[in-house]
Amino acid sequence: MKILVMNCGSSSLKYQLIDMKDESVLAKGLCERIGIEGSTLTHTPAGGEKYKVQKPMPSHKEGIQMVMDALVDKDHGVIQSVDEISAIGHRVVHGGTYYSESVVVDENVKKAIRDCFDLAPLHNPANLMGIEACEAAMPGKPNVAVFDTAFGMSMEEKAYLYALPYEYYEKYKIRRYGFHGTSHTFVSGETIKFGGLDPKNAKVIVCHLGNGASVSASIGGKCVDTSMGLTPLEGLIMGTRSGDIDPAIVQFICNHEKISVDEMLNILNKKSGVLGMSNGISSDFRDIDEAAEKGDAHARAALDAYALRVAKYVGAYAAAMNGIDAISFTAGVGENDKNMRKKICAYLGFLGVKIDDERNNVRGENRLISTDDSKVKVFLMPTNEELAIARDTLRLTQ
Repeated sequence: MKILVMNCGSSSLKYQLIDMKDESVLAKGLCERIGIEGSTLTHTPAGGEKYKVQKPMPSHKEGIQMVMDALVDKDHGVIQSVDEISAIGHRVVHGGTYYSESVVVDENVKKAIRDCFDLAPLHNPANLMGIEACEAAMPGKPNVAVFDTAFGMSMEEKAYLYALPYEYYEKYKIRRYGFHGTSHTFVSGETIKFGGLDPKNAKVIVCHLGNGASVSASIGGKCVDTSMGLTPLEGLIMGTRSGDIDPAIVQFICNHEKISVDEMLNILNKKSGVLGMSNGISSDFRDIDEAAEKGDAHARAALDAYALRVAKYVGAYAAAMNGIDAISFTAGVGENDKNMRKKICAYLGFLGVKIDDERNNVRGENRLISTDDSKVKVFLMPTNEELAIARDTLRLTQ
């Protein structure tokens, strides 16, 4: 059974074709600049060279048709016909309170995705466009929506409710949802398997650290708490997002700078994080690392603050679960930056965490990086959101 996994952004479309017999990736690719001049498809078949096509893509419909053409191309394709594709799995960012797990798409599901447009205005409209484009390109094929917010729906009220007048929850469903849910689901499950932990009771903290970053706490793979909130802005310091701040800062800066709340939110989402703290050096942690090594004080302060914030969340979640069995680092920074992993874990000695420098000297592979006598197991655990989406799609459609 071959599953096509789609991740549609407002002007982009990432895809993978996965053979579920052995979970191998047959091909992957990216459509860029959809609706913009200079649209490009980059297609990479397994074991083959990249294949690029520049062609106008006014909408996701044309982009998906180009994906179909690339998959069956006589020189670069990996299947004879799109009939070989059994189902399509879609990343959908926000499912609101409607869905706590993945679901086969029907008209009710599409309505729910539309109803969440105001909660994820940059993502949900594009996600829905991708679904409808696949329905048009491959009529009759089942489409599955895999929600980023589904993982967080197992949280109890004490974790997801904000200390606001309850009417705002009743009116607008304002609550903590959490994001990166597909990654947290996958990594927490893989941590339990790889670490030989109790599948029902293992207390696991996943640190998804990239340009966007979040921490989750789970027991037996079920989310207990997570750092992102109503939107992905809450929680950790990120590449360009501020993470947690005193909400009164918004009013203070708006009044003094004579700007609107919308402009301030744009600053918090796109001009803050390590980009802002480093005084504009970069939102890329590799650039921040390089600047810090050369002695830049702003870069050093940004990295120090980032590590401290992650460690504070880990400590809080250890308390929330009344214990911890394992910590896993994942995503771009978590998988590749040994110094940041060590810097974070240096705060966690009170939990009995001990990092083995030799084991930690690794990138992008499943690895125990703590010492044998560490009271908490610490892992590097690469995420695979596409495979998680494909597994859910297979489960719901086979």
